[in-house]
Amino acid sequence: MPASPPDTAPDTADVAELQRLFTAQGPRALALRTSTTADRLISLQRLHTALVARRAALYAAFRADFGKPEVEVELSEIMPVLEEIQHARRHLRRWMRPQRVRATLTSLGSPAHIQRQPRGRCLIIGPWNYPVSILLGPLVSALAAGNTVILKPSEFTPAINQVLRELIAEAFSPDTVAFCEGGVATAQALLALPFDHFFFTGSTAVGRLVMQAAALHMASVTLELGGKSPAIVEASADLDAAVELLLWGKFFNAGQSCIAPDHVFVHRSLLDAFNERCRRLLARRYGSDPAASPDLAQLIHERHAAGLAELLQRAQAAGARLICGGDHDVARRYLAPTLLDCSASASPLDQVEIFGPLLPVIAYDELDDVLQRIDAGPKPLALYLWSRDRQVQRQVLARTRSGSLGLNLCMQQYTQVNLPFGGVNHSGSGSAHGLAGFRTFSHERSVLRAGPWLAVKLLFPPYSKAKLRLAQWVSRLVGRG
Repeated sequence: MPASPPDTAPDTADVAELQRLFTAQGPRALALRTSTTADRLISLQRLHTALVARRAALYAAFRADFGKPEVEVELSEIMPVLEEIQHARRHLRRWMRPQRVRATLTSLGSPAHIQRQPRGRCLIIGPWNYPVSILLGPLVSALAAGNTVILKPSEFTPAINQVLRELIAEAFSPDTVAFCEGGVATAQALLALPFDHFFFTGSTAVGRLVMQAAALHMASVTLELGGKSPAIVEASADLDAAVELLLWGKFFNAGQSCIAPDHVFVHRSLLDAFNERCRRLLARRYGSDPAASPDLAQLIHERHAAGLAELLQRAQAAGARLICGGDHDVARRYLAPTLLDCSASASPLDQVEIFGPLLPVIAYDELDDVLQRIDAGPKPLALYLWSRDRQVQRQVLARTRSGSLGLNLCMQQYTQVNLPFGGVNHSGSGSAHGLAGFRTFSHERSVLRAGPWLAVKLLFPPYSKAKLRLAQWVSRLVGRG
């Protein structure tokens, strides 16, 4: 996702207070190393209770910060966190249980297992586009794994932060979970502290800085970034289903989703029908005046709205043809759901992650050309394919790399807690959700116990020709195909 523009007042950080909070979590992190399943379930229940109690307050806060419809708040902010909590509660005992591993030939008689330990003190930095689910979702995993956490929300959602501040204060003491608001200076001060794990969601540019900070402390890091997630509507696609899902995913939260389709390749034989279906569907969903629709969220702030309006104008100047939409009002943080035909020439929209309600439509003739174009760019966080041809599905699965791939759907992969969610290279590293999130916030320690008879004794010095022959025989035995 794009970096948040610096359009708020200059930020100052209370470095001493941040250091105090970090230090206070040290003894608690040590104590949590021996926490039981019951202890962690209590923490998850507290979070659940506090979140449910603030449902109405969150609806109002999202309306203030985003103009976001209550249905979207429920589906994308509250429900995913509740599902993460319930999933962790259901499986936590099994996740915490030491995992036995099978003996190998060279370790016969020596029992082995994997012990999942808390990483310790963790920092979670959340984004502005989904300020509840992408902040509290990782918190669920961190608590389930037995860690302490400092949460750093975006400074661009003040009403939502007020609710979150109260929620965290009610559910946890600051030595377990602390909530630290602020802008760039606060984030920099936190990144300077020697956390055991850094979890960041945001832009690739800032992700590099987080990775550099983690490297200074030799700490583990998870990066949930973004990028240009492409969609493909192939010749065999169910066109009605493709349009329904594609436009829902693109214009949900006014396009401000890291896994929203960034642009769509449409087979040329379907292009006219695709465009016409899109026009009709958008009119049905948002009316003749989308600016008056209560079902379309606002853009985060005027600077973002101005940037998108300029991007639209530059694309049209470069030859992009308006299919529908295009109206905008920067002061109201509004841009109509907009489709542009960008088939004829290169467009400024090709160069940046759009992160708003602008959808470039690109006609294609050969799928191979599309796959080469996708492969030539940074690996996306998500890729979507609408096709009923199994051979085409297999081809796209084999020839592309992305954080996730949705076949004949859009964005729902994020809500499948049994699937790891994360990017690859420029779109991120590491995974979240469910067991993957629990493992992210855990160190998997290898434990091997000496058996009653330790075969390696036969190879202790002084070495002899007989011991060399024995070593060679064992080597041939374990390497036998």
